[in-house]
Amino acid sequence: LIFLEKFSKILPKGKFFMQFKDMAELSALIKAKRKEQGLTQNDLALASNVGIRFIVDIEAGKETAQIGKVLKVCAMLGLKLGVINE
Repeated sequence: LIFLEKFSKILPKGKFFMQFKDMAELSALIKAKRKEQGLTQNDLALASNVGIRFIVDIEAGKETAQIGKVLKVCAMLGLKLGVINE
């Protein structure tokens, strides 16, 4: 995961900005945040209103995961995704 240092000075403590090159990197963050919060895959699935298979798939880096559901899961973990126009 690429941490963009220039943002560390503007973001409040405890917040971070990350740029992902692929789904595997986002999947790793989702899994880490779930574990950090002491949630099982089933807990996260229930809280996000998605199936457990979906959680298993995104944590495995499934490239074809539905973006709407990924956004729901991220929101439940306190993560927001954005787009940067380069």
